[in-house]
Amino acid sequence: MNSNNLIVEKREYVFLKRLLNLSGYSNDNSVKKSLEKLSSELQLALIVDELDMPRGVIRFNSLVTIESSDGWQRKIQLVIPSERNFELGKISVLTPIGAALFGYPEGSTVEWEFPGGTKKIFISEVKKQPLPKVLDLPL
Repeated sequence: MNSNNLIVEKREYVFLKRLLNLSGYSNDNSVKKSLEKLSSELQLALIVDELDMPRGVIRFNSLVTIESSDGWQRKIQLVIPSERNFELGKISVLTPIGAALFGYPEGSTVEWEFPGGTKKIFISEVKKQPLPKVLDLPL
């Protein structure tokens, strides 16, 4: 599966838009650029119901294996900001790497501006995990 547009489940889309609106962005220029790019990509995203959500798309709580064009490989979990813990590999969706990955399917290569410059990140594996309880709210 490969897509130029993000694929986002409806509740996650609403929650992420709220997070972006409340974040006020950041004083850190690279974080600010990443959040602005994510916000613009969300405008073009394919928004789907839970039952129509394809497997292998990065969502909240997904366990993701990524490889960079620099040669490193990491396993991370993409989480809501309040659950971030770098030592445990729990990366907030509001960080440059979290913003870069959210909504992309396994097998995609994402080019993104990071603090150290533009990098290509290959998404080699995505494992779905239960969604955060905060997303259980009715729309």
